[in-house]
Amino acid sequence: MNASSPGRIVLLTTSHRVAPGLLSWPAWQALHAADRVLCADGTHPQLPYLREAGVPVDESAPSAEELVDACAGGRTVTVVATGEGEPRLTDGLARLAGSGRVQMPDLELLPASYDLPGARLLDLVQVMDRIRAECPWSSQQTHKGLAKYGIEEAYELVEAIEEGDRHELREELGDVLLQVVFHARIAEEDEDEPFSIDDVAGGIVTKLIHRHPHVFGDETASTPEEVKEHWLRTKAVEKQRTSVTEGVPLGQPGLALAAKLASRARTAGLEVPPPQGEGVGYELLAMAVRAEAEGVDPEAALRAAARAYRDAIRASES
Repeated sequence: MNASSPGRIVLLTTSHRVAPGLLSWPAWQALHAADRVLCADGTHPQLPYLREAGVPVDESAPSAEELVDACAGGRTVTVVATGEGEPRLTDGLARLAGSGRVQMPDLELLPASYDLPGARLLDLVQVMDRIRAECPWSSQQTHKGLAKYGIEEAYELVEAIEEGDRHELREELGDVLLQVVFHARIAEEDEDEPFSIDDVAGGIVTKLIHRHPHVFGDETASTPEEVKEHWLRTKAVEKQRTSVTEGVPLGQPGLALAAKLASRARTAGLEVPPPQGEGVGYELLAMAVRAEAEGVDPEAALRAAARAYRDAIRASES
């Protein structure tokens, strides 16, 4: 230890989205090598694990000046940061350094744990849980009551995609995700068949793995068409359906419904011409079937034409 050295401060940050005690090796090295380890929060989730590992921790919140003094003589002080990241302390250290009147210790920011991809989803689940418990409106909602919002959010997502607005796309994806988490939270309270967001995620993970044998199994697929064949084949085994029309939601918009039925028939190798009849409905059906055969989404095509019509109306008004 050099008596003239200003020492070293290590600011150790951790993620609350990672299980306590799962720290990086450099973090454990810094903790064991420090002359002192400080933490302002006596309830910090890492403290029991640090003490179990033989790291003594002082539960104190020194000022910037006190911390600099504690490092005098070449000492190393490691600060286990709270969830806010110790802004009061770091701002104080910045002011001392900017004054030019204090010989500052070396300052190192050491992340001890990192968020994994998708970690913020844990925050969403926690926030939704609290809203469900404490919000007068959210606590009364049901699956049926929220159904209309799911439809609205899905359409707004489609609109953002078609408009090419990246900011809106990100926001609308969040709104759709909220519907999933909200419904899953409500489902936890069902007395007969409760399930959670983990059950929802686990189910789709299992489905994706099963329907991608070319990724997770021994099958091969080199084209999108072969991938679709795998998907339809495994789906048919799972559902054990007696008709290709099973599972097609009849409540969807008419053009989309007609195109979906035509797609199911074509994929199954069935040549079923649309029925003939009088009126606009049959004309639209024939057009939707033709569009699907040509690889055109009739709903998207009509929306694009409708936007052009909207623009023409606005132009005539100005």
